[in-house]
Amino acid sequence: MEEEVPVVIVGAGPAGLATSACLNRLSISNIVLERDDCYAPLWKKRTYDRLKLHLAKQYCQLPHMPFPSNEPTFVSKTGFLRYLDNYVARFRINIRYNRYVESAFYGVDDGKWHVVVRNSLSKMREVYVGKFLVVATGENDEGFIPKFPGLDSFKGNYMHSSKYENGKEYKGKNVLVVGSGNSGLEIAYDLSEWGAKTSIVARSPVHVLTKEIVLLGMFLLIFLPLHMVDKIAVMLSKLKHGNLSKYGLQMPKKGPFFLKATTGRSPTIDVGSIGKIKKGEIKVFPSVSSIKEDKVIEFADGRFDEFDTIIFATGYKSTVLNWLKDYKNLFHEGGMPKRSYPNHWKGGNSVYCAGFARRGLDGIASDAQKIADHISFAYYESK
Repeated sequence: MEEEVPVVIVGAGPAGLATSACLNRLSISNIVLERDDCYAPLWKKRTYDRLKLHLAKQYCQLPHMPFPSNEPTFVSKTGFLRYLDNYVARFRINIRYNRYVESAFYGVDDGKWHVVVRNSLSKMREVYVGKFLVVATGENDEGFIPKFPGLDSFKGNYMHSSKYENGKEYKGKNVLVVGSGNSGLEIAYDLSEWGAKTSIVARSPVHVLTKEIVLLGMFLLIFLPLHMVDKIAVMLSKLKHGNLSKYGLQMPKKGPFFLKATTGRSPTIDVGSIGKIKKGEIKVFPSVSSIKEDKVIEFADGRFDEFDTIIFATGYKSTVLNWLKDYKNLFHEGGMPKRSYPNHWKGGNSVYCAGFARRGLDGIASDAQKIADHISFAYYESK
């Protein structure tokens, strides 16, 4: 089967949904291809129950539809999924589910993108042909687990954080969370609340802020230079938490908002984990050296301990190069855009990417609007 449509969007996460909504408002026909059986599968199937948006709702809304006024400032997972349901219905987004993209290539002869898809229900191959291609699979497409020496021989259980729902089944068990970012500290807190004997691995220096400090910093950035806002944020963090290095959490030399702007790495927002670390209810270890035998893990400082389960809150990776054959106009070999923000979203031959800005939902909204406006100009100019 072959179907032609002006714009083919790959990925029905928030980036794909936002781009489709913006195009629909401009009356430009498009199709969203999703390999899963639902939209936003990362949010619906691969996030833990306790999750809340780490930024205020005004920084997390998609284009042309703010959150309801009665929604709390920091929206819950349930609230965000309810918002997405309303978003899809309001903008009548056309999604084809169970479509696993095998390849996408640019046809030199016809100047169009050919997206070859396997329908996982019918087992048939389909081809979607479009003048424009939007890669919306994002930077968080597949969970990443580092290859620690001895991990394959670990006699306990291990998983990526995307498989974690809640700590109910871990009560009384020794659980190690690898990673001290937002997911790592929040999962560690949840495990401890459920009665697990919880430890975390803090491999890299991290800024630990509160939601209020982050909100204040984002407001101050409107009026003050970034380095001044960083100084204020670090000062407030020290006043709130004290010196966290004596508990095993080191602070980066660069400021939190500088790191966010230059690397995309967000500061860690404390949800209660720091208090548990200070009380000794959550242990902190440096990086893992190796898994010695059975369930025993050796750490970089020479300590050993035994764990029933390891949860890797170690981030995600892009998988776009698995299927995008003509990627060099937009992506480098690591599967991320060649060009830096804010010019990352557009490549040659009418290919675009949404959700690769390392700026969360706010970056996704910006990408979607820019892409739709650019496509609109080219689309109607050719009419």
